Amino acid sequence: MDTHLYLSLVPEALIASMLDPEAFGTYYAVGTMKKAHGQAMFVEVDPAFRDPFFRIDDGMKRCVPHANGNPKRSVYISVYRVAEHVPVSALGSLYLVTHDGRVAELKKETPPVDHAAGLYLYQEICPVNPLVASTKNPIQFHRFMSEPSESVFALPALYFAELKLGGLAVDPERGDGGELPYGNLDHLRQCLVDIRTKQISTKMVDRNHPVAFPYRTVQTGFYFGHGQELAFYPMPAKDELLSRYYAWWRSAQM
Repeated sequence: MDTHLYLSLVPEALIASMLDPEAFGTYYAVGTMKKAHGQAMFVEVDPAFRDPFFRIDDGMKRCVPHANGNPKRSVYISVYRVAEHVPVSALGSLYLVTHDGRVAELKKETPPVDHAAGLYLYQEICPVNPLVASTKNPIQFHRFMSEPSESVFALPALYFAELKLGGLAVDPERGDGGELPYGNLDHLRQCLVDIRTKQISTKMVDRNHPVAFPYRTVQTGFYFGHGQELAFYPMPAKDELLSRYYAWWRSAQM
């Protein structure tokens, strides 16, 4: 059996497993009798990847079948400062898992250069997880959060998603936000007004926002930055979701 390396985003962890991505996603979200159920996100990591920060070889040696022949489902290699030690070049596909274990694969691409004009909303996923409003597009936001010349709190890595704002992206005061499933919409509107009218480009909407957010709120996709590198995982269009990931999409609406 092959041994896989997975970078879990919620919570942040590096895990070895003998399960393929779909089986691992189902196990990780639905779990066993001793585990809670819940949404999961993880990235497959090149199994040849090594870094002195991790005891990967030791973890791989422990990832062996059980006595009855069943595959070893998980061996935790690290649960601390994982994202900052895994370069973008080692990242494979991103897997989004619903609460009942449905799995959708998103392929890694080069980030798009062109972005829609307006305001943006970002869910930071790891290693920190605030909900942030910004006038910066995803590439600019990554640079702002990662370069010491741009920020006094530069992060070595940041994984985040761009979320939908609907009509609030162009008119935060009067734009239609009725279908947005965000709590305290008035507060969100005020944050967007502030970054548009004041001498600030980014404002925290919620400093400790739950990372398990509805997948239907993802706008362009997911951005994984490490230093100067930035990977992009585009969210499939609704037509593709309905045709290729129908069961997953139905589950994601619940």
